Amino acid sequence: MLKKFIDGYCRLLGYVIAAALALMVVLVFGNVFMRYAFNSGLTVSEELSRWLFVWVTFLGAVIALRDNAHLGTDMLVGKFGPKGKRFAMGVSLLLMIWCLWLIFKGTYDQFLVNKDSDSPVMEVSMGWFYAGGMVFSALSFPILALDLFRLVTGQIADKDLMLIQESEEAPH
Repeated sequence: MLKKFIDGYCRLLGYVIAAALALMVVLVFGNVFMRYAFNSGLTVSEELSRWLFVWVTFLGAVIALRDNAHLGTDMLVGKFGPKGKRFAMGVSLLLMIWCLWLIFKGTYDQFLVNKDSDSPVMEVSMGWFYAGGMVFSALSFPILALDLFRLVTGQIADKDLMLIQESEEAPH
């Protein structure tokens, strides 16, 4: 059930990311066109594009986490047997959950510091700029918690004990 929930919100995130990227393209292209054609531009274009880029990065990282698409190295862990790989994966998941807490706490603190400050152009609370880290942490935690649960209960096959994606450029 949790897996279906995670798959559902990751699919929704994919649509949100696609819409944000489309809006970024329109804003940046429109701004460039207006500067060359009319010697003017949209003042909101640069700031909104920067905000969208930050949010797209955080939301895309959630989807990559679910798909184990982050790059990594298995130079050391690849030499372990199944029990060593399980132990390393457990430690890795616990460290990632701890890092999520650190990201959440840090961005929450920044949200509180900046919530009463307005952005220069859009005049929107700067707290929302930092809220992307909180959303990333909150959406990533169920993914890691499910992986940890599956590991502890023995539901992960030995071949799936590496939570990384090999580089496409690396020799196989």
